[in-house]
Amino acid sequence: MSPADPQLVDAVWRHGRVMPEADPAHWRQDECGAWMHREQYGQERAEFCWKMVNVTPGSADSAENLRPFHRSNGYDVARGSAHCALTADRGNLPAEKYLMPPRSRRA
Repeated sequence: MSPADPQLVDAVWRHGRVMPEADPAHWRQDECGAWMHREQYGQERAEFCWKMVNVTPGSADSAENLRPFHRSNGYDVARGSAHCALTADRGNLPAEKYLMPPRSRRA
């Protein structure tokens, strides 16, 4: 995929999961639950880097077909499901509590 149009990046970002404990303008989760930081799009060495993944076989790279995934995660088009290597880390945290800043862990 070539360098992305900022409007496309924003549209795909809106597909990410909004969490009550985090500002959705900056933080979202992918389908695996891994944290992504809006400003780290495409920054492969960043901890919360994310990418756009086409989840519809044979379709164009449009906002309708793209989803945000943490750089460590992806989507298996053949199986129609997310491939999760990383997820949110809520270890040792009561259900009613939130962790800031967010952290992720290997699945």
